[in-house]
Amino acid sequence: MRAALAEAAAAAAHGDVPIGAVVVDATGAVVASAGNERELTGDPTAHAEVLALRRATAAAGSWRLDGHTLVVTLEPCTMCAGALVLARVERLVYAAEDPKAGAVGSLWDVVRDRRLNHRPEVVREVLADEAGALLRAFFAGHRPGAAGGSAKVVGGGVA
Repeated sequence: MRAALAEAAAAAAHGDVPIGAVVVDATGAVVASAGNERELTGDPTAHAEVLALRRATAAAGSWRLDGHTLVVTLEPCTMCAGALVLARVERLVYAAEDPKAGAVGSLWDVVRDRRLNHRPEVVREVLADEAGALLRAFFAGHRPGAAGGSAKVVGGGVA
């Protein structure tokens, strides 16, 4: 998670929402990492999770990431949750919950939907306070009239 937090900080440095992701293989080696790049690239799909998954599949030489873990600083949205299910990621580890757009239990539960053919293990709220602090600090500087920030912590997440 510390590597994902470093990616999140790097994303904030170029004006993107501070979300970071890493993909580790079955031995625990980091095979790919990314931070959000939506603002940097002008690509609405350039979420940290999607970028890290793309890089990991390139490194693996296969779209299937069996035995891999995706570690991310914020609960994935529907797009990212769908991508990790389609990539057959074995385990998802995330930090802060996202009550506004989370698709791993907050609003939806894409990754545990029994209608889908793959359901990864989920580990939640790992270093949630640290990830939430990065998000709150970022939004405090970006929301109009946010004296001290209007984001609030919800179970380690940001609302």
